[in-house]
Amino acid sequence: MSVDPTRMCELLVGLPDVNVLAVTDTEQLVRVMVETRQPRPVCTGCGGPVTAKDRADVEHADLPSFGRRAVLVWRKRRWGCPSRCGAASFTEIAPAIAGPRQRLTDRAGRWATIQVGRRGRPVSDVAGELGASWDAVMDAVVAYGQVLVDDPARFADVEALGLDETLQCKIGCWRRQVWSTQIVDVGRGQLLDVVEGRNATGPAEWLDDQSEQWRANIAWGALDLSGPYRKVFDTMLPDAVQVADPFHVHNIAQQRLDECRRRVQNDTLGHRGRKDDPLY
Repeated sequence: MSVDPTRMCELLVGLPDVNVLAVTDTEQLVRVMVETRQPRPVCTGCGGPVTAKDRADVEHADLPSFGRRAVLVWRKRRWGCPSRCGAASFTEIAPAIAGPRQRLTDRAGRWATIQVGRRGRPVSDVAGELGASWDAVMDAVVAYGQVLVDDPARFADVEALGLDETLQCKIGCWRRQVWSTQIVDVGRGQLLDVVEGRNATGPAEWLDDQSEQWRANIAWGALDLSGPYRKVFDTMLPDAVQVADPFHVHNIAQQRLDECRRRVQNDTLGHRGRKDDPLY
């Protein structure tokens, strides 16, 4: 337990090495203004000493506090180089508070990434809870999430790899279809990645980015009988046994059965199927 007022403010704010300058409290919002206690840096251009130039109050949406939306106002210092080197001036950096050009605090950005990426919440829903804009939350999700997506250890070895096409959206006045290819671990039912298009280029480039040892572990390739996906497995995973997706096999069987029924219908009765015909 701490009884020191400064330390109590630090604990309530939850940030190390900051001074709490002001707190504004309303029924729906808490605004906390802080400044860092970082030592004076050196010039990023020449490495020499710098002088204080000015300050800017930068607002960052923070995690809710005591049932209310919270905004952290960072009184950020701007430093200038008296030697007039190429750096001219620069602002202080404190990743524990917020990343560069981020409008959410570091902790709020990480929380938003978990909510959107792991729990599947809409970005607009998370933005509404934080009192931030959609763009601010999406920027944070991309900044923190891209590192997780690029981590080669985010998924284990795959024994059965599946490729399937998905219609992502329709854009423009002509409703142009935009397709993507889903790359999945069939054994675990885990989505590994999504690449643009439904041709062989995207999946082949994705597989080429993986290690040779990782590709060598794949024994099975599941696909929907499309030519581009067969080309991917033939080129990138020639030793994998290609297996047709049961859904597409069943769909093709149904199509062939319909074709047979229509042919027999025309051969025997001479017209298309009608509701009273035995084969209809």
